[in-house]
Amino acid sequence: MTNFPNLIGGEWTMGTQSVPNVNPSDTADVIGQAARATADEMDQAINAAHEAQKDWAKSTPQQRFDVLDAIGTEILARKEELGDLLSREEGKSLPEGIGEAARAGQIFKFFAGEALRLAGERLDSVRPGVEVDMRREPLGVIGLITPWNFPIAIPAWKTAPAICYGNAVVLKAAEVVPGSAWALADIISRSGLPKGVFSLVNGRGSEIGPVMIDHPKVAGISFTGSVQTGRSVAQACAVNFKKVQLEMGGKNPMVVLDDADLEVTVGACVNGAFFSTGQRCTASSRMIVTEGIYDDFVVAMTKAVSALKVGDARDASTQIGPVIDERQLEKDLEYVEIAKAEGATLACGGERLDGNGYFMSPALFTDTRNDMRINQEEVFGPVATIIKAKDYDEALALANDTEFGLSAGICTTSLKYATHFKANVKAGMVMVNLPTAGVDYHVPFGGTKGSSYGSREQGRYAAEFYTTVKTSYTQA
Repeated sequence: MTNFPNLIGGEWTMGTQSVPNVNPSDTADVIGQAARATADEMDQAINAAHEAQKDWAKSTPQQRFDVLDAIGTEILARKEELGDLLSREEGKSLPEGIGEAARAGQIFKFFAGEALRLAGERLDSVRPGVEVDMRREPLGVIGLITPWNFPIAIPAWKTAPAICYGNAVVLKAAEVVPGSAWALADIISRSGLPKGVFSLVNGRGSEIGPVMIDHPKVAGISFTGSVQTGRSVAQACAVNFKKVQLEMGGKNPMVVLDDADLEVTVGACVNGAFFSTGQRCTASSRMIVTEGIYDDFVVAMTKAVSALKVGDARDASTQIGPVIDERQLEKDLEYVEIAKAEGATLACGGERLDGNGYFMSPALFTDTRNDMRINQEEVFGPVATIIKAKDYDEALALANDTEFGLSAGICTTSLKYATHFKANVKAGMVMVNLPTAGVDYHVPFGGTKGSSYGSREQGRYAAEFYTTVKTSYTQA
């Protein structure tokens, strides 16, 4: 059994409290004990970060490159080991776990390069003989709050740009997946980054979250999680004049038109809706299908979903692992009953499976209406629906009829409809003949409406959140 301590001001500590880290594929497998920080420990980490950031803000592009490149190099060299730990504690299949670890390494490598490319602007003033310079400077101490469904990739894509642009980081990761955050912190601690610039402080969100959000030395909060919590974070940040970035829920549509390639479409829909056990904010949980292909699509999807192998996340034959814990499993099963009560037809799945873990057969519903709760509320599990639409226009209207706007997809061989959909669907990311989940690490990530608030994450657009712009005037 392994201990997963916190890293506070450059020092590892288990503190006085800990909680078990349990494998959702086998609840008898206790992976280790994770430190549970107190409010005082969060305060210590923030104060240390505030002091360390003063010098890190003055670091050279080469220093930042070296640190970020070292982190990325070690993650990539150990991606199988890190992926195994991730799959063991979070429950996604081993190939997905290894892929996520590799993505984390690639993110750090990308921002290593960005450290050498941070550019400003120079303009002539409207006044003769005056020059104007604009440059980006670090924000200060950044508080990061990350979820359990991508326990190394999301901390990576928030931490890497924060460090790249000269900030200090205090990371509060999800308590149910402490191992991946600890492994990342361990690698960062040996990268050459000065002590205190990065701290890992895990604990109850209700106890240490408000300390981070309200602390006067924290300049910004980047949060990924539920809509309800995101609203509370935004309100608290507004009161304290903190910069805030929120990534929240999704109820993402996948539109399927009559002219779609059925094989390509089913592959994209199964991947988007059910891989990672459906526990992705980008999952295509609503499939909106036009009349001409509807019957064939239902038959093909039912066959494909029924054939998915559910099992231990680290078993080579597993396609769908467990959900994260008992509470999430109960929620998923409750939504299955809600859908049935609303009149939806359960085409397959929707049952708790035998075993020592939190296993559920992927549920596919047909004969659903967009106004049903199952089509308006985020389930965050292996549950997806099919909605029939008369034509493209109705399908587009249904796709936009949601409070969310993170990702949207369309399957079609028509350039006309693909082009129109990209321009008119209300979502921050659009996929054509591809799963709605799965984005590159070097381009912006984020949505519209209730899915996102603030500037985009990832790629060069990350600089918008992690820096502030200073304008200087000079008369020679």
